[in-house]
Amino acid sequence: MYMESAFIEHYGCMVDLYGRAGLLDAAYDFVMRMPVEPNAIIWRTLLGACSIHGNIGLAELVKKKLSELEPRDSGDYVLLSNIYAVAGKWKDVANIRRSMNDESVRKRPGWSSIEVDKVLYMFVANNECCSVKEEAYGKLMEILSRLRKEGYIPEVTSVLHDIEEEEKEDAIAQHSEKLAVAFGMARMSMGSVIMIVKNLRICRDCHLVMKLISKVYKREIVVRDRSRFHSFREGFCSCRDYW
Repeated sequence: MYMESAFIEHYGCMVDLYGRAGLLDAAYDFVMRMPVEPNAIIWRTLLGACSIHGNIGLAELVKKKLSELEPRDSGDYVLLSNIYAVAGKWKDVANIRRSMNDESVRKRPGWSSIEVDKVLYMFVANNECCSVKEEAYGKLMEILSRLRKEGYIPEVTSVLHDIEEEEKEDAIAQHSEKLAVAFGMARMSMGSVIMIVKNLRICRDCHLVMKLISKVYKREIVVRDRSRFHSFREGFCSCRDYW
């Protein structure tokens, strides 16, 4: 069992490398030729690569494989929905939501946590207001205002709804990881590393904002999301914009 697990991890690394290089067909062929049965992690790695490179056809095929292995994982539905949304295929996005409702698959609420002065704070996007969230949101608005002067344009493709641009900008401004990093900047001294844990994959816009903050404010930020660690320094991320 241990040896099989080790083999799977090595195969997963190869699929990830193919994905980073944009060689998605080669990655799929590699998975299909594996001498051991590919697990959900392997397929999910390939689905993530499809999301990065916008390969809808392969993403749909991979999602079918994942549905056979872990049919009730909401993250897979959301990732495929994200691919459709970026391509402007809102009818397909609606079909994904309908499938989730029909199969009683519930999307996990996104949250981010940060420890400040030995106290753990949790932020959830669009939840009820409290004094801590108001403080974080106020600081975030100040940060985004400065970033816009530096050329920041919100990546609204991260919003999986067919709504007006202004509404999309407001929606992504309230993502939990943005609130968490803003709270850290409000409460933590310069020079301290802002460390955040997120239960879902960080979105494109939040990833961009973290890079800009690290450059403009000279702050080091570490985000541990569902997929990997992201270390932001001087405008760059350790993932090299692949996640």
